[in-house]
Amino acid sequence: MTDAAAKPPAPSIFPLVAGVAGWLVPGLGHLLVRKWGRALLLFGAVTTLAATGVLMRGHIFTRHNEDLFGLLGFLADAGTGVFYFIARAIENGGPDVSRAAGDYGTRFFATAGVLNLLCALDAHQIAAGNKE
Repeated sequence: MTDAAAKPPAPSIFPLVAGVAGWLVPGLGHLLVRKWGRALLLFGAVTTLAATGVLMRGHIFTRHNEDLFGLLGFLADAGTGVFYFIARAIENGGPDVSRAAGDYGTRFFATAGVLNLLCALDAHQIAAGNKE
């Protein structure tokens, strides 16, 4: 038995790159693994949810929260990747959670983040060869 046969293959950095790219820009991880249709569908879904949340003036959480729910809200919102930074930059009037639309907007934006995190994980798994 040779030494080359006994060594496991070196881990590739590509799955990590695909996962991070998929988090940063929705669908980009799937573009990198050549899943064109899925990339377009995921980009459209996450973009629509995030834009709806922002247009409804939902609350965009920051990382400076005193309670666990605020931290979970931040993690969900940060899951949208680049859309989180855009939303924080354009949030000039503050959230409007005094009406139902603002409260629903908060949920739409958080849903976009969680969906995008799942999509980034999916891109990572495809790049690692664990899924097609």
